[in-house]
Amino acid sequence: MANTSINIRMDAELKRQFEAFCADMGMTMTTAFNIFAKKAVRENRIPFEISGDMPNAETMRAIEEVKRLKADPNKKTYGSFAELLEDLDEELSNE
Repeated sequence: MANTSINIRMDAELKRQFEAFCADMGMTMTTAFNIFAKKAVRENRIPFEISGDMPNAETMRAIEEVKRLKADPNKKTYGSFAELLEDLDEELSNE
């Protein structure tokens, strides 16, 4: 099969980092792009997850808070929203 050339524009620093990564993996950028293209064609999809930006600082704090709460063995849990409301009502009536 005949080879053809393509041009890809990218940030110079990204190119430098990607070249270093590829070298560490024992391949060239051309090999890496060919691997990507073959896998995309074979699977008929982008062969990795593409996601949006990382959560902002406030969201990350909330995520960390939930992780801490989930890890707390003394936390109170509820089987339903109704149970939570009953417990809240009880707490308010005891104040």
